[in-house]
Amino acid sequence: MATSNGTVHASDSKASLSTDSETKIKAKPRIERNRVLVSGGAGFVGSHLCTYLVERGDHVICIDNFFTGSKENIAHLIGKTNFELIRHDVVEKILLEVDQIFHLACPASPIHYKYNPIKTIKTSFLGTMNMLGLAKRTRARFLLTSTSEVYGDPLEHPQTESYWGNVNCIGERSCYDEGKRAAECLTFDYQREHGMEVRVVRIFNTYGPRMALDDGRVVSNFVAQALTGQQMTIYGDGQQTRSFQYVSDLIEGMVRVMDGPYAGPFNIGNPTEFTMLELAKVVQEVVNPAAEIVFRENTADDPSRRKPDISKVKKALGWEPKVPLREGLARMVDDFTKRLDVTRPPVPDKPVTA
Repeated sequence: MATSNGTVHASDSKASLSTDSETKIKAKPRIERNRVLVSGGAGFVGSHLCTYLVERGDHVICIDNFFTGSKENIAHLIGKTNFELIRHDVVEKILLEVDQIFHLACPASPIHYKYNPIKTIKTSFLGTMNMLGLAKRTRARFLLTSTSEVYGDPLEHPQTESYWGNVNCIGERSCYDEGKRAAECLTFDYQREHGMEVRVVRIFNTYGPRMALDDGRVVSNFVAQALTGQQMTIYGDGQQTRSFQYVSDLIEGMVRVMDGPYAGPFNIGNPTEFTMLELAKVVQEVVNPAAEIVFRENTADDPSRRKPDISKVKKALGWEPKVPLREGLARMVDDFTKRLDVTRPPVPDKPVTA
Protein backbone atom coordinates (compact mmCIF):
# COMPACT_ATOMS: atom_id res chain seq x y z
CA MET A 1 0.00 0.00 0.00
CA ALA A 2 1.27 3.46 -0.88
CA THR A 3 2.06 5.78 2.00
CA SER A 4 1.32 9.49 2.01
CA ASN A 5 4.61 10.23 0.25
CA GLY A 6 3.97 7.64 -2.46
CA THR A 7 6.32 4.97 -1.13
CA VAL A 8 5.25 1.34 -0.92
CA HIS A 9 6.93 -0.64 1.81
CA ALA A 10 8.09 -4.14 0.97
CA SER A 11 10.71 -6.53 2.23
CA ASP A 12 14.20 -5.91 0.91
CA SER A 13 15.49 -8.30 -1.73
CA LYS A 14 19.14 -9.09 -2.38
CA ALA A 15 20.78 -8.42 -5.71
CA SER A 16 22.34 -11.42 -7.35
CA LEU A 17 24.78 -11.60 -10.23
CA SER A 18 25.32 -15.34 -10.17
CA THR A 19 22.98 -16.87 -12.79
CA ASP A 20 24.25 -18.01 -16.17
CA SER A 21 22.61 -15.15 -18.07
CA GLU A 22 24.18 -12.63 -15.72
CA THR A 23 27.77 -13.84 -15.73
CA LYS A 24 30.52 -11.34 -16.31
CA ILE A 25 31.48 -11.05 -19.97
CA LYS A 26 34.92 -10.13 -21.18
CA ALA A 27 34.52 -6.61 -22.51
CA LYS A 28 35.73 -5.74 -26.00
CA PRO A 29 38.49 -3.12 -26.02
CA ARG A 30 37.00 0.36 -26.40
CA ILE A 31 37.87 1.93 -29.73
CA GLU A 32 38.15 5.65 -30.32
CA ARG A 33 34.85 5.96 -32.12
CA ASN A 34 32.21 3.23 -32.14
CA ARG A 35 29.78 2.78 -35.01
CA VAL A 36 26.52 2.50 -33.10
CA LEU A 37 23.16 1.46 -34.55
CA VAL A 38 20.05 2.68 -32.75
CA SER A 39 16.85 1.02 -33.97
CA GLY A 40 13.80 3.13 -33.22
CA GLY A 41 16.17 6.07 -32.96
CA ALA A 42 13.58 8.69 -33.95
CA GLY A 43 11.29 7.78 -31.06
CA PHE A 44 11.05 9.46 -27.66
CA VAL A 45 13.78 7.45 -25.91
CA GLY A 46 15.71 6.66 -29.08
CA SER A 47 16.19 10.31 -30.01
CA HIS A 48 17.60 11.13 -26.58
CA LEU A 49 19.95 8.16 -26.88
CA CYS A 50 21.09 9.25 -30.36
CA THR A 51 21.79 12.75 -29.03
CA TYR A 52 23.84 11.39 -26.14
CA LEU A 53 25.90 9.09 -28.37
CA VAL A 54 26.51 11.75 -31.05
CA GLU A 55 27.69 14.21 -28.40
CA ARG A 56 29.93 11.49 -26.94
CA GLY A 57 31.63 11.17 -30.31
CA ASP A 58 30.26 7.86 -31.58
CA HIS A 59 29.18 7.50 -35.20
CA VAL A 60 25.44 6.92 -34.86
CA ILE A 61 23.23 5.22 -37.42
CA CYS A 62 19.55 5.79 -36.61
CA ILE A 63 17.00 3.51 -38.26
CA ASP A 64 13.27 4.05 -37.88
CA ASN A 65 10.12 3.30 -39.88
CA PHE A 66 8.37 6.36 -38.37
CA PHE A 67 5.32 4.38 -37.24
CA THR A 68 5.60 6.10 -33.86
CA GLY A 69 8.89 7.99 -34.26
CA SER A 70 9.22 11.49 -35.70
CA LYS A 71 11.84 13.27 -37.77
CA GLU A 72 11.29 16.29 -35.53
CA ASN A 73 12.85 14.34 -32.67
CA ILE A 74 16.19 13.99 -34.48
CA ALA A 75 16.08 17.15 -36.66
CA HIS A 76 18.84 18.73 -34.55
CA LEU A 77 21.17 15.84 -35.46
CA ILE A 78 20.65 15.81 -39.22
CA GLY A 79 23.70 17.27 -40.95
CA LYS A 80 26.16 16.27 -38.26
CA THR A 81 29.09 14.32 -39.68
CA ASN A 82 28.72 11.49 -37.17
CA PHE A 83 24.98 10.92 -37.63
CA GLU A 84 23.09 8.98 -40.30
CA LEU A 85 19.34 8.48 -40.66
CA ILE A 86 17.94 5.49 -42.53
CA ARG A 87 14.22 4.87 -43.02
CA HIS A 88 13.87 1.16 -42.37
CA ASP A 89 11.52 -1.33 -40.72
CA VAL A 90 13.35 -3.84 -38.53
CA VAL A 91 11.03 -6.67 -39.56
CA GLU A 92 13.12 -6.60 -42.75
CA LYS A 93 16.84 -7.42 -42.69
CA ILE A 94 19.46 -4.72 -43.17
CA LEU A 95 23.19 -4.98 -43.95
CA LEU A 96 25.43 -2.58 -42.06
CA GLU A 97 28.80 -2.61 -40.34
CA VAL A 98 28.49 -1.66 -36.67
CA ASP A 99 30.21 -2.15 -33.31
CA GLN A 100 27.17 -1.79 -31.05
CA ILE A 101 23.40 -2.15 -31.49
CA PHE A 102 20.86 -0.52 -29.21
CA HIS A 103 17.61 -2.22 -30.20
CA LEU A 104 14.70 0.04 -29.20
CA ALA A 105 12.34 -0.36 -32.15
CA CYS A 106 8.82 -1.27 -30.99
CA PRO A 107 5.62 0.66 -30.24
CA ALA A 108 5.57 1.26 -26.47
CA SER A 109 2.33 3.19 -25.97
CA PRO A 110 -0.88 1.18 -25.37
CA ILE A 111 -2.66 3.36 -27.94
CA HIS A 112 -0.13 2.42 -30.61
CA TYR A 113 0.34 -1.27 -29.86
CA LYS A 114 -3.40 -1.91 -29.40
CA TYR A 115 -4.04 -0.17 -32.74
CA ASN A 116 -1.78 -2.65 -34.56
CA PRO A 117 -1.09 -5.62 -32.25
CA ILE A 118 0.15 -7.99 -34.96
CA LYS A 119 2.66 -5.43 -36.18
CA THR A 120 3.77 -4.92 -32.57
CA ILE A 121 4.53 -8.57 -31.87
CA LYS A 122 6.17 -8.98 -35.29
CA THR A 123 8.43 -6.05 -34.47
CA SER A 124 9.34 -7.56 -31.10
CA PHE A 125 10.08 -11.03 -32.47
CA LEU A 126 11.19 -10.66 -36.10
CA GLY A 127 12.77 -7.27 -35.50
CA THR A 128 14.80 -8.60 -32.58
CA MET A 129 15.83 -11.68 -34.58
CA ASN A 130 17.02 -9.48 -37.45
CA MET A 131 18.98 -7.17 -35.16
CA LEU A 132 20.53 -10.15 -33.38
CA GLY A 133 21.45 -11.63 -36.75
CA LEU A 134 23.17 -8.38 -37.70
CA ALA A 135 25.00 -8.35 -34.37
CA LYS A 136 26.11 -11.94 -34.90
CA ARG A 137 27.47 -11.21 -38.39
CA THR A 138 29.33 -8.06 -37.37
CA ARG A 139 30.31 -9.33 -33.89
CA ALA A 140 28.64 -6.27 -32.42
CA ARG A 141 27.60 -5.93 -28.81
CA PHE A 142 23.79 -5.99 -28.62
CA LEU A 143 21.46 -4.33 -26.11
CA LEU A 144 17.74 -5.10 -26.00
CA THR A 145 15.41 -2.58 -24.42
CA SER A 146 12.83 -4.75 -22.72
CA THR A 147 10.15 -3.47 -20.36
CA SER A 148 8.66 -3.70 -16.91
CA GLU A 149 5.59 -5.05 -18.71
CA VAL A 150 7.26 -8.48 -18.74
CA TYR A 151 6.20 -8.64 -15.07
CA GLY A 152 2.53 -8.17 -16.02
CA ASP A 153 0.27 -7.45 -13.05
CA PRO A 154 2.92 -8.48 -10.54
CA LEU A 155 2.33 -10.68 -7.51
CA GLU A 156 5.80 -9.75 -6.21
CA HIS A 157 6.43 -6.20 -5.01
CA PRO A 158 8.77 -4.50 -5.70
CA GLN A 159 9.77 -6.41 -8.83
CA THR A 160 13.19 -8.03 -8.97
CA GLU A 161 14.83 -9.36 -12.13
CA SER A 162 14.40 -12.93 -10.84
CA TYR A 163 10.59 -12.58 -10.83
CA TRP A 164 9.00 -14.44 -13.76
CA GLY A 165 5.91 -12.28 -13.97
CA ASN A 166 2.12 -12.58 -14.12
CA VAL A 167 1.11 -11.84 -17.71
CA ASN A 168 -2.20 -12.50 -19.45
CA CYS A 169 -0.83 -14.14 -22.58
CA ILE A 170 -4.08 -13.68 -24.57
CA GLY A 171 -5.07 -10.21 -23.36
CA GLU A 172 -5.14 -7.05 -25.45
CA ARG A 173 -1.81 -5.92 -23.98
CA SER A 174 -0.07 -9.26 -24.60
CA CYS A 175 1.20 -8.26 -28.07
CA TYR A 176 3.63 -5.98 -26.24
CA ASP A 177 4.12 -7.90 -22.98
CA GLU A 178 4.67 -11.30 -24.58
CA GLY A 179 6.50 -9.78 -27.53
CA LYS A 180 9.15 -8.39 -25.17
CA ARG A 181 9.31 -11.67 -23.24
CA ALA A 182 9.95 -13.48 -26.54
CA ALA A 183 12.58 -10.87 -27.45
CA GLU A 184 14.40 -11.54 -24.17
CA CYS A 185 14.24 -15.29 -24.88
CA LEU A 186 15.79 -14.78 -28.31
CA THR A 187 18.52 -12.54 -26.93
CA PHE A 188 19.71 -15.01 -24.32
CA ASP A 189 19.37 -17.94 -26.74
CA TYR A 190 21.73 -16.12 -29.13
CA GLN A 191 24.10 -15.58 -26.23
CA ARG A 192 24.02 -19.26 -25.24
CA GLU A 193 24.17 -20.70 -28.77
CA HIS A 194 26.57 -18.24 -30.41
CA GLY A 195 28.53 -16.76 -27.51
CA MET A 196 27.39 -13.25 -28.38
CA GLU A 197 27.84 -10.19 -26.18
CA VAL A 198 24.28 -9.25 -25.21
CA ARG A 199 22.71 -6.90 -22.71
CA VAL A 200 19.06 -6.60 -21.56
CA VAL A 201 17.46 -3.70 -19.70
CA ARG A 202 13.88 -3.70 -18.42
CA ILE A 203 12.65 -0.12 -18.63
CA PHE A 204 10.12 1.21 -16.15
CA ASN A 205 7.84 4.22 -16.79
CA THR A 206 9.84 7.03 -18.35
CA TYR A 207 8.86 10.63 -19.12
CA GLY A 208 10.43 13.78 -20.50
CA PRO A 209 10.69 16.11 -23.51
CA ARG A 210 9.78 14.70 -26.96
CA MET A 211 7.12 12.33 -25.64
CA ALA A 212 4.30 12.11 -28.18
CA LEU A 213 1.56 14.52 -27.17
CA ASP A 214 -1.16 11.92 -27.80
CA ASP A 215 0.54 8.63 -26.95
CA GLY A 216 -1.85 7.82 -24.11
CA ARG A 217 0.76 7.35 -21.40
CA VAL A 218 -0.17 8.77 -18.06
CA VAL A 219 2.46 11.49 -17.58
CA SER A 220 2.09 12.93 -21.08
CA ASN A 221 -1.71 12.69 -20.76
CA PHE A 222 -1.76 14.59 -17.47
CA VAL A 223 0.69 17.28 -18.60
CA ALA A 224 -1.05 17.91 -21.95
CA GLN A 225 -4.49 17.98 -20.30
CA ALA A 226 -3.36 20.35 -17.56
CA LEU A 227 -1.63 22.72 -20.00
CA THR A 228 -4.67 22.92 -22.29
CA GLY A 229 -7.23 23.31 -19.50
CA GLN A 230 -8.81 19.90 -20.00
CA GLN A 231 -9.86 17.53 -17.25
CA MET A 232 -7.06 15.26 -16.03
CA THR A 233 -8.36 11.73 -16.60
CA ILE A 234 -7.60 8.93 -14.15
CA TYR A 235 -8.60 5.45 -15.27
CA GLY A 236 -9.78 3.29 -12.38
CA ASP A 237 -9.81 4.40 -8.75
CA GLY A 238 -6.41 6.10 -8.91
CA GLN A 239 -4.81 3.77 -6.39
CA GLN A 240 -2.77 1.79 -8.92
CA THR A 241 0.92 2.71 -8.64
CA ARG A 242 3.81 3.46 -10.97
CA SER A 243 7.41 4.66 -10.63
CA PHE A 244 8.54 7.43 -12.97
CA GLN A 245 12.09 8.08 -14.18
CA TYR A 246 13.26 11.08 -16.17
CA VAL A 247 14.61 10.22 -19.61
CA SER A 248 18.19 11.38 -18.93
CA ASP A 249 18.43 8.90 -16.05
CA LEU A 250 17.27 6.11 -18.36
CA ILE A 251 19.82 7.00 -21.05
CA GLU A 252 22.64 7.00 -18.53
CA GLY A 253 21.51 3.60 -17.26
CA MET A 254 21.24 2.08 -20.73
CA VAL A 255 24.68 3.29 -21.79
CA ARG A 256 26.21 2.10 -18.54
CA VAL A 257 24.75 -1.38 -19.08
CA MET A 258 25.93 -1.46 -22.71
CA ASP A 259 29.46 -0.42 -21.77
CA GLY A 260 29.57 -2.60 -18.66
CA PRO A 261 30.59 -6.25 -18.25
CA TYR A 262 27.20 -7.85 -17.41
CA ALA A 263 24.43 -9.23 -19.61
CA GLY A 264 21.61 -8.57 -17.16
CA PRO A 265 18.68 -8.37 -17.27
CA PHE A 266 18.67 -5.13 -15.28
CA ASN A 267 15.72 -3.11 -14.05
CA ILE A 268 16.20 0.54 -15.05
CA GLY A 269 13.69 2.73 -13.26
CA ASN A 270 13.04 5.06 -10.37
CA PRO A 271 11.93 3.18 -7.24
CA THR A 272 10.04 6.20 -5.84
CA GLU A 273 6.42 5.09 -6.19
CA PHE A 274 3.27 7.16 -6.72
CA THR A 275 -0.40 6.30 -7.02
CA MET A 276 -2.09 7.74 -10.09
CA LEU A 277 -4.00 10.14 -7.85
CA GLU A 278 -0.75 11.30 -6.21
CA LEU A 279 0.80 11.82 -9.65
CA ALA A 280 -2.21 13.84 -10.80
CA LYS A 281 -1.91 16.10 -7.76
CA VAL A 282 1.81 16.65 -8.38
CA VAL A 283 1.03 17.62 -12.00
CA GLN A 284 -1.62 20.01 -10.68
CA GLU A 285 0.96 21.66 -8.40
CA VAL A 286 3.66 21.92 -11.08
CA VAL A 287 1.56 22.65 -14.17
CA ASN A 288 -1.92 23.98 -13.45
CA PRO A 289 -3.52 24.14 -9.97
CA ALA A 290 -6.91 24.82 -11.61
CA ALA A 291 -6.93 21.55 -13.55
CA GLU A 292 -9.82 19.26 -12.58
CA ILE A 293 -9.30 15.56 -11.90
CA VAL A 294 -11.94 13.11 -13.16
CA PHE A 295 -12.23 9.33 -13.01
CA ARG A 296 -13.11 6.93 -15.83
CA GLU A 297 -13.46 3.16 -16.16
CA ASN A 298 -10.09 1.42 -16.18
CA THR A 299 -8.61 -0.38 -19.18
CA ALA A 300 -8.13 -4.15 -19.37
CA ASP A 301 -5.14 -5.81 -17.66
CA ASP A 302 -3.85 -2.56 -16.20
CA PRO A 303 -1.21 -3.55 -13.61
CA SER A 304 -2.22 -2.59 -10.08
CA ARG A 305 1.33 -1.98 -8.81
CA ARG A 306 4.67 -1.30 -10.42
CA LYS A 307 7.94 -0.53 -8.66
CA PRO A 308 11.46 -1.61 -9.65
CA ASP A 309 13.96 -3.14 -7.30
CA ILE A 310 17.17 -1.57 -8.67
CA SER A 311 19.58 -3.06 -6.13
CA LYS A 312 21.10 -5.33 -8.78
CA VAL A 313 22.13 -2.59 -11.23
CA LYS A 314 23.16 -0.32 -8.36
CA LYS A 315 25.46 -3.01 -6.97
CA ALA A 316 26.88 -4.12 -10.33
CA LEU A 317 27.27 -0.78 -12.12
CA GLY A 318 26.65 1.95 -9.56
CA TRP A 319 23.63 3.33 -11.41
CA GLU A 320 20.64 4.97 -9.77
CA PRO A 321 18.28 7.75 -10.91
CA LYS A 322 18.99 11.36 -9.96
CA VAL A 323 16.15 13.57 -11.26
CA PRO A 324 13.17 14.00 -8.87
CA LEU A 325 9.67 14.02 -10.33
CA ARG A 326 8.89 17.71 -9.89
CA GLU A 327 12.17 18.76 -11.49
CA GLY A 328 11.67 16.43 -14.44
CA LEU A 329 8.06 17.56 -14.92
CA ALA A 330 9.17 21.19 -15.06
CA ARG A 331 11.57 20.37 -17.92
CA MET A 332 8.87 18.38 -19.71
CA VAL A 333 6.33 21.18 -19.35
CA ASP A 334 8.65 23.66 -21.09
CA ASP A 335 8.82 21.30 -24.09
CA PHE A 336 5.08 20.59 -24.16
CA THR A 337 4.22 24.30 -23.87
CA LYS A 338 6.20 25.06 -27.03
CA ARG A 339 4.85 22.11 -29.00
CA LEU A 340 1.23 22.68 -27.97
CA ASP A 341 1.67 26.44 -28.60
CA VAL A 342 -0.08 27.37 -25.37
CA THR A 343 0.59 29.80 -22.56
CA ARG A 344 1.56 28.06 -19.37
CA PRO A 345 -1.01 28.63 -16.58
CA PRO A 346 0.27 30.65 -13.60
CA VAL A 347 1.53 28.53 -10.72
CA PRO A 348 1.93 30.02 -7.22
CA ASP A 349 5.51 30.12 -5.94
CA LYS A 350 6.25 27.42 -3.38
CA PRO A 351 9.31 25.53 -2.19
CA VAL A 352 10.22 22.45 -4.21
CA THR A 353 10.34 19.54 -1.76
CA ALA A 354 10.22 16.38 -3.86
